[in-house]
Amino acid sequence: MSAERVESPLALTRRARRMYRMLHERYPYAHCELDFDTPLQLLVATVLSAQTTDVTVNKVTPTLFARWPTARDLAAADRTEMEEVLRPTGFYRAKTNSVLKLASAIVEEHDGEVPPRLADLVKLPGVGRKTANVVLGNAFGIPGITVDTHFGRLARRMGWTDEEDPVKVEHAVGALIPRKEWTMLSHVVIFHGRRTCHARRPACGACPVARICPAYGAGETDPDKAAKLLKYELAPGAAQ
Repeated sequence: MSAERVESPLALTRRARRMYRMLHERYPYAHCELDFDTPLQLLVATVLSAQTTDVTVNKVTPTLFARWPTARDLAAADRTEMEEVLRPTGFYRAKTNSVLKLASAIVEEHDGEVPPRLADLVKLPGVGRKTANVVLGNAFGIPGITVDTHFGRLARRMGWTDEEDPVKVEHAVGALIPRKEWTMLSHVVIFHGRRTCHARRPACGACPVARICPAYGAGETDPDKAAKLLKYELAPGAAQ
């Protein structure tokens, strides 16, 4: 790459912030797509969302939390009964084991309350930085960047970082975007990855950041054809 084509740190920061603003305009309603009322519910729902969809988790959690509303209730739950409740999410035996261990740790180490600190959350069984940041940002209002598969893919595709490791991606992107925006940034990037910038066939021709995205052309560039690739509320004919 020639020297004149190398993007300076300042130029990268400006471009990243501009892309974020444009994506925020596309998805001003972006939010956590897991249903929850309490930090505990969000923590458990996030753990359950592995290898399945948020829609599936949202169908299961009302029954789960009606039957076992507190961490103490979850920790003391009958394993076989919980497995039946969690069966639709897939890997239900492993997930039941995860929920039982997680709830027990919350009871034993935090008196039944989900801790509002990253350092404490990541010490809980089955909780990594991604899950911890989901809970901090959405249940406690503490800014955090959630690097799931969509976020990592788009951060690299949009040229914000070359890092593959989620923690390194989190730190690299966090250096570009103001901290107060981290939680909403996570939502809009994940929304964009699910709805427009798909892994295999991104809808480049219907993308709001196409003109400043270094990966433009990786997917369908024809506007009409690209529009047909849009998902969910952006899909042609979808109810608004």
